[in-house]
Amino acid sequence: MLLEGREKVIFHGVLQILLRKYKRKGDSCLGIDLKKQRITWESSMVEKKQSHKQPERYFTKNSVQLLSTDGISVYSKSQTSSSGPSTFIPVSQLDSDAPPTTTSVNPLGIYDPLTTLWLQGKGPSEHETLKQQASQETSENVNSILKAKVEEYNRMVRENPRDVHTWMEFVSFQDEIMRGPSPYAIKEGEQEIRRKSFKLILEKKLAILERAIESNPNEVDLKLAKLKLCTEFWEPSSLIKEWQKLVFLHPNNPVLWQKYLLFCQSQFSTFSVSKVHGLYGKCLSTLAAVQDGSMVSHPVLPGTEEAMLAIFLQQCHFLRQAGHSEKAVSLFQALIDFTFFKPDSVKDLPTRGQVEFFEPFWDSGEPRFGEKGAKGWKSWMHQQEKGGWIIINKPDEDEEDVAEDQEIKDKTLPKWQIWLDIECSREKRHWLPWRPDKTKKQTEEDCEDPERQFLEEVIGDPALLSLIHTCRSLLSADWTCSLLWKGAITHLICLVFLNVLFDDLGPSLIRLSSPDLQFQLLYSFLQFVGVPCGHSLFPSNLYIAMDENNIFDTGQSERPLTSFDSLLSGVNSIGHMDTMTRGRQHIGHCKEGEEFIQNVFHLMLPLFSRKENANLSVCWLQYEISKVVQCLQAKNKKKLKSQGKKSKKLAKNLLKASENRNNLSLWKLYAYLEWLLGNTEDARKVFDTSLCLAGTEGMRNIQLCNLSLLYASLEVELLESFEETVMSRALHILTKLAESGPYVPYTGQVLSVNILKARKAYEHALQDYLTESPVSNWDQASSSSQLVNLVGCYVLFQYLTVGIDAAVLICRHISEKLKGFASQKFESIGENLGIHNFPTALEAVTLMHTNLLRYHMKVSIYPLNPLREALTEALKLYPSNQSLWRSYIQIQSKSHNASKARRFFDRVTRSTKSLEPWLFAIQAEMMRKKLVENVQRVDVGEIYSTIPETGLTNRIKALFEHAIQSENGAHCPLLWRMYLNFLFSLGNKERSKGLFYKALQNCPWAKVLYMDAIEYFPDQLQETLDLMTEKELRVRVPVEELELLLED
Repeated sequence: MLLEGREKVIFHGVLQILLRKYKRKGDSCLGIDLKKQRITWESSMVEKKQSHKQPERYFTKNSVQLLSTDGISVYSKSQTSSSGPSTFIPVSQLDSDAPPTTTSVNPLGIYDPLTTLWLQGKGPSEHETLKQQASQETSENVNSILKAKVEEYNRMVRENPRDVHTWMEFVSFQDEIMRGPSPYAIKEGEQEIRRKSFKLILEKKLAILERAIESNPNEVDLKLAKLKLCTEFWEPSSLIKEWQKLVFLHPNNPVLWQKYLLFCQSQFSTFSVSKVHGLYGKCLSTLAAVQDGSMVSHPVLPGTEEAMLAIFLQQCHFLRQAGHSEKAVSLFQALIDFTFFKPDSVKDLPTRGQVEFFEPFWDSGEPRFGEKGAKGWKSWMHQQEKGGWIIINKPDEDEEDVAEDQEIKDKTLPKWQIWLDIECSREKRHWLPWRPDKTKKQTEEDCEDPERQFLEEVIGDPALLSLIHTCRSLLSADWTCSLLWKGAITHLICLVFLNVLFDDLGPSLIRLSSPDLQFQLLYSFLQFVGVPCGHSLFPSNLYIAMDENNIFDTGQSERPLTSFDSLLSGVNSIGHMDTMTRGRQHIGHCKEGEEFIQNVFHLMLPLFSRKENANLSVCWLQYEISKVVQCLQAKNKKKLKSQGKKSKKLAKNLLKASENRNNLSLWKLYAYLEWLLGNTEDARKVFDTSLCLAGTEGMRNIQLCNLSLLYASLEVELLESFEETVMSRALHILTKLAESGPYVPYTGQVLSVNILKARKAYEHALQDYLTESPVSNWDQASSSSQLVNLVGCYVLFQYLTVGIDAAVLICRHISEKLKGFASQKFESIGENLGIHNFPTALEAVTLMHTNLLRYHMKVSIYPLNPLREALTEALKLYPSNQSLWRSYIQIQSKSHNASKARRFFDRVTRSTKSLEPWLFAIQAEMMRKKLVENVQRVDVGEIYSTIPETGLTNRIKALFEHAIQSENGAHCPLLWRMYLNFLFSLGNKERSKGLFYKALQNCPWAKVLYMDAIEYFPDQLQETLDLMTEKELRVRVPVEELELLLED
């Protein structure tokens, strides 16, 4: 109802509901001249800011989903279909001179046909309709293909539910389904709005695996895959219970045990050293019972004995990385004594019975393996049967106690730095278990660190560990207390641990019946203490033990023909634990450590036959040569002189032995030692003498070929130019080897006739070796080494006489031959040719090929591309070869274009599970980043004309993130240390701290991670040490003792 005008007046204002409301659209007004007139609107409302939507980048969520969908095939109109494979999309040539067609609705000729039809009021033609239908059918065909695959997998697992491989393929196929739109979408638009969640994929995989386990309840692989998926859903306690159930059902499966140990070892919330150490003992004792046949419910699986040794080595490296080096050395001592010095009377007993007989010897206090005066379990037991151990060695009167260096050299340094210095110093000096020296009338009270005495025997309950720390603090608290109190406290610790001296050690003792595995144990121990033996760890525990960044050390890069890798790169030897940024040496030990290694060799050499005795002697001399090489690299002339004398003395003593007088391998190393020390003429005399001793076997003698190859390579490296090759001694050496006659020292230029005869001899020898059965005089067991040495001599001969192209041609020919052999059955060819290890021979020939190219580029002008191609082909075959990767990143660092190397790294990392490609890809990018930063910071001098690269930091972070998500990288301490060091170098302390705790979630046992954190975050020294104590990692310098040392 409308109100009259008088009635409106009685209100206080105009009734708003009767007034028409309107909104103004725009700021203009009809009828005004915009050039001369303007209207200003007054409004109390604040104008809303127009929102400008930013264009989405390629890495946003919507863009990633768009990229994950299948694309539409593109092809030319003239093509009938796009099914045929082609390397390019042909585009028909358009006539650009033809004028565009114009119509009334398209006067300019710029509209496409569909727009023209729309302007005319018409629909699309039949051709266009068919084209749209074809695109729809294409997407429907993709869905139908996925549906067909799903139905096929369901049919196969229904018809054959025992096929585990098909079940695993079905699980992996879920990733392919989730990459595209769902083939089972019902509602319109569901394909576009469906959320592709990671959890959905896991749930589908879990459902498939549960169906598979119902049909195959005894298949371990299916259960392992389920546990791996359940890591994303379950709590750690639930996971541990499931693992325990699985191990209980399959106690005879060593692969399952290895995965279970790694799982428990990498669970930060439940981790402690004593708990994991006990699991290792339980695992080895269970597998030993299965091996002996005492566990009748489960049979022995193939490869159990080898897997037991791998688990034992993993346990020793676990203790080393946790800081319990004395415990690790004790385990090695016990198992070597248990294996090589076993009395004949107990060899037929089961493992548990042998351990019970071994316990009295271990607790008797007699010298153990590697200690002075040790004679072994067998000699001790034989002497006990006669009436006890009588002989007591008298101390050497000439020996004097060497005073130890003062632990704190500079008290003005920060507290955290002093702690690191003392901790690293004690790690270096105290890696051997302390035992009282009866010849010096020592007792348990003389031990300054009770943990060295007892923790090599037991890592017990945390309460007992706390008692040790308390007693140790009492020992150091009052320096004026009487010796009586100190003796009483130490005796208290003795009483606490006296009843558990052997209980924690015995379960880890295993029986090795295979001679090859016995020698593998010995060589692994030598490698553990830093002696180069040429033996690597088992693949299952290599990356877990990798914690040192010497994997990138170039070594003798200036000697590409004669350099050799002396150590197990990436794995730290005992006694050399330090942070990432501090300089350190990797070879050699303190006086006690060197005496221990000497005792090991003196005790083991008489046990073996002539061949194994020679191999051990070679390892010992290589160890001494490695220390000389380290002195050369450090340019320490004083230490080099003293070390050279010790090494030469050892070499002469080894050659004086009757069984080694004709050992060409030892003669070769002695001559090489003289050459490294700069005594070139003396080295030549040793080489000539050893060649004269070799006789007239020529190329049929493996050691003679190896000796001649090293001698000739050393002489080639002395040449100043390539033109001097005709007059070189190297050509004379290789020619005499091919003549198979008595060796005559070098007198002058080699005759051309002799060169031709030598070339024919090399050709025939190599051809006969590859095509015919081996001659009976040739050593069948070392035929792979024989082939490598023969190829090396022939390649070097061709290089000196013809040139680099001829030498490279031989390498390629031999590589193709070996690849052809490797593609066939190894059994028949291996028996025919006597080559039992084709990959090793092929890898050695490839390495020889690349080293020769590196040397030639050093002495003459030669393109880089042949070397790059040779390295890329070799790394495709051997992605875990560290020497090849070092050479590759070294040559790639000289190139300003990193795109090829990045594409190559990407291909290799996708095709292999090895961790080396990730590590060296990261190292290559870090080298490039360092180069760019150096160029950008140059203030004076020449500035290189390079374009500064942006995004290197993000690229390196992405590489790290991808690497730690891989199976082998997640639990590699070295990878986490590199990542932590890189983030800290960027100056982001908070992110570095977060990464440190993330690293502990995966590698809580690695003490080096905690030491790195103390260096990066010094204000959290106490918190880090408390965390180490909680996890039972070895802390040699408690904070209380450090404060007392600072006050003293």
